[in-house]
Amino acid sequence: MKKEIIIGTRSSPLALWQAEFTKAELSKHFPELNITLKLVKTTGDVLLDSPLSKIGDMGLFTKDIEKHLIAGEIDLAVHSLKDVPTGTPEGLMITSFTEREDTRDVIISKSGKGIKDLPQNARMATSSLRRMSQLLSMRPDLQILDIRGNLNTRFKKFDDGEFDAMMLAYAGVFRLEFSDRISEILPHDVMLPAVGQGALGIETRVDDMETREIVRVLNDDNTEICCRAERALLRHLQGGCQIPIGAYGSYVAGTLKLLAYVGSVNGKTAIRNEVTKAVRTPEEAEAVGIELAEILLSMGAEKILADIRKTR
Repeated sequence: MKKEIIIGTRSSPLALWQAEFTKAELSKHFPELNITLKLVKTTGDVLLDSPLSKIGDMGLFTKDIEKHLIAGEIDLAVHSLKDVPTGTPEGLMITSFTEREDTRDVIISKSGKGIKDLPQNARMATSSLRRMSQLLSMRPDLQILDIRGNLNTRFKKFDDGEFDAMMLAYAGVFRLEFSDRISEILPHDVMLPAVGQGALGIETRVDDMETREIVRVLNDDNTEICCRAERALLRHLQGGCQIPIGAYGSYVAGTLKLLAYVGSVNGKTAIRNEVTKAVRTPEEAEAVGIELAEILLSMGAEKILADIRKTR
């Protein structure tokens, strides 16, 4: 058994929370293991002046950490799973999907009002095209304004800026103890989350069997089933974080229910569907994701996504 492990992580408060959580959970199982953190500044942390949709998103928050992993300078990387591209670099793999936090999105508003009660032409802050599309599909009057930075930075920009409301993931808001700022938690029939939202993806080298065995103790089987289905759907649609695709899988008593949304950026064209099937393995869950992706493509998702890619 290894005596020491180095965890690679971004340096934002939420990323550090995630890395410290991983460290603490591993220490419960392996108290003799010496675990240290290595902080890495990623491209996504540096390029804060442009919207994510303009600079691309393929590994924006992961690839710089992955370079250290490939080089053997760290033993594992802890990511927000929603930031991890569906295709990992050669020689790397997602070894563990940690138990998922609440996957829903939340509204933070200065008036304390929810999405339906915000005033006409309210100014909504979000950097996500997925959220923008779903918001505009139900409230086309909203003014969507870009907001970037880590969670703490976004709250400061929101409080200091001329915004009426802001949309964030519940998981990050809860983990950094901003829950008292939540005005509304949006149900999945209103807002589908990003693929993998609420879960951590722990990445290792494929050939590092010892670290893989250690990290695997943190894997949550239900979360893996759901996230593997969601990621397979996204991969089949050839989407990314900055394509308006939302998905949510739930797994109860051997039955997987997978919901998905694909929409235009302005929300005027939107497709939503679901598949429910009995599955036993992550591989069967991935097949469900591909099946739902094919249904969405047959309903017109291919044209929606093609039009979006032309403008990016």
